Amino acid sequence: MTPVGEGSAFDGYAADYEAALACGLRLTGERRQYFAEQRVAWLKRKLATLGAAPGFVVDFGCGDGATLPILAKMLNPRKLVGLEPSIACLERAQAVAERKWAVLGPDKFEQRGKVDLIYCNGVMHHVAPADRPGMLGLLREMLRPGGLLALWDNNPWNPGTRWVMRRIPFDRDAMPIPASAARSLLERCGFSVLGVDHLFLFPRTLRWFRGLEIPLSGLPLGGQYLVLARRGD
Repeated sequence: MTPVGEGSAFDGYAADYEAALACGLRLTGERRQYFAEQRVAWLKRKLATLGAAPGFVVDFGCGDGATLPILAKMLNPRKLVGLEPSIACLERAQAVAERKWAVLGPDKFEQRGKVDLIYCNGVMHHVAPADRPGMLGLLREMLRPGGLLALWDNNPWNPGTRWVMRRIPFDRDAMPIPASAARSLLERCGFSVLGVDHLFLFPRTLRWFRGLEIPLSGLPLGGQYLVLARRGD
């Protein structure tokens, strides 16, 4: 989840990454594994509706690499790469990868224009607004023509999300961007937006209502959102 250019800022949290997230997520009643699995499962369904089966997948800002096994299991790509600028987080992600998948710094990634799908979660709100077009430009360069970007980020209109972020040390000073603004920015940066979905509306105590997540996903209510976009040419 660490953005390009802020790797050193996250180095101090690498050892306590799990505990820091757990402190914030406590209100939801769920652990980070639940959210990671639900994000990738949701994305898998969206890809199926497009008839897309990405063979080359990049987890941009992969943090400690916890989502890499989930992406590998659910999407079954022939090639999976994690990109992470924080040296401390990178080392942990490499341990998770166990040489099954490549994990490296974004500046070491040379396969521009070849990626089928970029999964990017919780990165945008750590990037200064003035630097966001540059980040999206980099992602666009990585994608092949027609490649897909799955941009997940936190919904600032959800009060629960704000509560959670205030309790995570590395999220306290973050600047979340609304889905509508993220969509507009993607379009200005050469992407064609295919859809916007909001997820994670109900905490574990209200899990019986989670069947409503799908019909309510078009409303800006959930704790996170997905903007699925295609590289335009």
